[in-house]
Amino acid sequence: MPPNARTRFATAGTLGLTRAEYAALRRLSTPERIQAFLNAIPINHEIGGETVLSVREVLRQRRAHCIEGAMVAACALWVQGEPPLVMHLDCHESDYPHVIALFRRAGAWGAISKTNGAPLRYRDPIYRTLRELALSYFHEYSNKRGHKTLRSYSISFDMRRIDPAEWVTSPKSCWDTHDRLTELRHYPLITRRQERLLTKRDPFERKAAKLVEYPKPEKAP
Repeated sequence: MPPNARTRFATAGTLGLTRAEYAALRRLSTPERIQAFLNAIPINHEIGGETVLSVREVLRQRRAHCIEGAMVAACALWVQGEPPLVMHLDCHESDYPHVIALFRRAGAWGAISKTNGAPLRYRDPIYRTLRELALSYFHEYSNKRGHKTLRSYSISFDMRRIDPAEWVTSPKSCWDTHDRLTELRHYPLITRRQERLLTKRDPFERKAAKLVEYPKPEKAP
């Protein structure tokens, strides 16, 4: 267990960040501000290959996809004295998993989420359980063919259990952190029978799902 596992307020020294990097996170004083910050960062299209950028690299490169955004959000929450919790959402093999950062208000769960489309974004803190929160993503969580693909959710994971050098300041992609999250215990959201009863999203929903905030740049000729 890392020595910082019980640290409530993360300092610049705890995280290994510079004053400027730490100040950028300290300004994100609420979940709403963290979400607005992530929304303003272009999506990481991984043009040069797959990445799991650390918090430092996201701040430097100004791009992020879901797990990268979740790590930034968790780190910002830790700076504010809140537990840096994340959840891994797993899906059918025809789609891509998702990672969100968790927070609580008045005993209810909410989520901070980095995504390029509209459906899998921020969730207000109104959900009594993590299962309720995960289910709020179910209907819109679909592949390109319109099949609903969300299948399970993980236990909440406290990022303080991982050395900040592995996910906050690493200059390399944080694949070990990625693997740690994918290997968490997961709980099913639907049964096999329920899976057989699922309907595809209709053509209008599928058309709406194509709307993205940051289009992928065209390839150079």
